Amino acid sequence: MLRFITGKPLWVNILFAVILIFILLFLFLISLDFFTRHGKTLTIPAVMNMPYSEAEKVLKDQGFDIEIQDSVYSDTAAPLSVIRQFPDADAVVKANRTVYLTINRAVAPAIEMPNLEGMSFRTAQLVLKQYGLKVKDTVFRPDFAKNSVLEQQYNDERIKPGTKIAMGSGITLILGSGLGQDEFNVPDLYSLSYSEALLLLQTTGLSAGAVVPDPDVKDTSNAYVYRQSPERFTYDYRFNRIRPGQTIDLWLSSQKPVREADSTHLNTNQ
Repeated sequence: MLRFITGKPLWVNILFAVILIFILLFLFLISLDFFTRHGKTLTIPAVMNMPYSEAEKVLKDQGFDIEIQDSVYSDTAAPLSVIRQFPDADAVVKANRTVYLTINRAVAPAIEMPNLEGMSFRTAQLVLKQYGLKVKDTVFRPDFAKNSVLEQQYNDERIKPGTKIAMGSGITLILGSGLGQDEFNVPDLYSLSYSEALLLLQTTGLSAGAVVPDPDVKDTSNAYVYRQSPERFTYDYRFNRIRPGQTIDLWLSSQKPVREADSTHLNTNQ
């Protein structure tokens, strides 16, 4: 072989080397085309919103591999349906490409209910969205704190912060509507139990302000109102007037008080 090479003119050897390089390069390009399947492309089908079993069959029938990339929860999508895919639909890729799917969970995860009371309505909306919850309804109640969340409810009952609740649940917000324009007589809460007083205040569009129990009161549910502010009458025995949304402060005693002189009938025509 060496004698064959050395026995030829230099230009012949150079030409032979160039031809050999071209042949090797040609063979390399052919083999590269074979191994990479150059020119053999497929279009990714759209499997968004399909049940996972159906999406799996569609992709595998067209020669794609499948991998579940993540599982999240959306209350607007069917359980175990495809909510994201990568590559996107109609993307042109090589055969045997892996398609990554994000699947909607079958069961909503449990989260802790946030504390919305005292927030503005707009802030409460943002917090609910961050927690994956939504506003089911809004109910207005007379209160000086206009558009402030007075109470948060789930299934028509007040829900405490930290309570476990399914993501996507709807929360009803009780909002303050501001002070009403109509005035009426301050209700008489004297000798009512605390729960009775709260019920009367609620039915008249009022709410309890400061609640001051006596030292011997262990349970406010068993206590009685013996003083209120504003009082029912002025110093000259005229009715005090109040508007919806205002508050009445209450003083509570463990013993039910007895009115010494019933003044509720004084000056009722004034």
